[in-house]
Amino acid sequence: MRRTFLKMLAVAAAAVVGTATLASPVLAADKKEPVRIGWTAWSDAEAVTKLAKRLIEDRLHQPVELVLADIGLQYQGLSKGDLDFMMMSWLPTTHGSYLEKVGDDIVPLGILYTRARLGWAVPDYVPADQVRTIADLAKPEVRKKLDNKIQGIDPGAGLMQASEKAVETYGLKDYNLVSASGAAMTAALGRAIRRDEWIVVTAWSPHWMFAKWKLRYLEDPEGVLGGLERVHVMARKSFYQDYPKVAEFLTRMYLPLDELQAIMLEADNSSYEKAIDDYIAKHKQRVDYWVTGEMPAS
Repeated sequence: MRRTFLKMLAVAAAAVVGTATLASPVLAADKKEPVRIGWTAWSDAEAVTKLAKRLIEDRLHQPVELVLADIGLQYQGLSKGDLDFMMMSWLPTTHGSYLEKVGDDIVPLGILYTRARLGWAVPDYVPADQVRTIADLAKPEVRKKLDNKIQGIDPGAGLMQASEKAVETYGLKDYNLVSASGAAMTAALGRAIRRDEWIVVTAWSPHWMFAKWKLRYLEDPEGVLGGLERVHVMARKSFYQDYPKVAEFLTRMYLPLDELQAIMLEADNSSYEKAIDDYIAKHKQRVDYWVTGEMPAS
């Protein structure tokens, strides 16, 4: 079954990243096979996934494979048992349609962070008296300044599905909702800001771009893009039985939003490896609790 899933990923132009190195003897209660983590190259997902990978390998002595794939394929992979878990399930709205299809075949392990949100954002120098809401994008003069374009991210992302509904709801059929990677979206945003040009991007929090640049979300009076979200770890059935120590670690792993955004910003300025090193060093008690379940002494 795993071979079948890898063929699906190849067709979808996904990549497999990982390691099969066994640093030390695995804990007896867990399997020896690498745990397979699904992920998509969104900055928040990359931060929590690579942080978990580091701790699972270094502290739980369990080898890990990272499987880069479209979000829809991740839910499908979990439901079929081809992936072990993923750390980027946005609920209740963004990924609600995926959960409706496979919710009976996957298991939630815990909430990673809260107060996440989706929306469309513009640089703060775009005048708020001209562009305050998504509906304002329908103005001819605004459409011209934006070159009839809304810069998006991966076509399979829940944010893009919601954005397609927003285009329809707000009568923006003259706009081109551009699909691209998250990195391509931030690159386009950076270019526009350097040139002092108008741009609107599909955005989400947490994201390092809100720490790097002055941006604001456009108001969404129709509520098409949803409200506050929480981000969950989702696993295949029987994952806890096969990897109890890893599953218990994941149920305890929780990051305040400001700390997550700090990891993301540092990673953008240096690397995820350095950002994760610094986070672990600065939050030893919290990390120890995630790994061992033991509360720090008062």
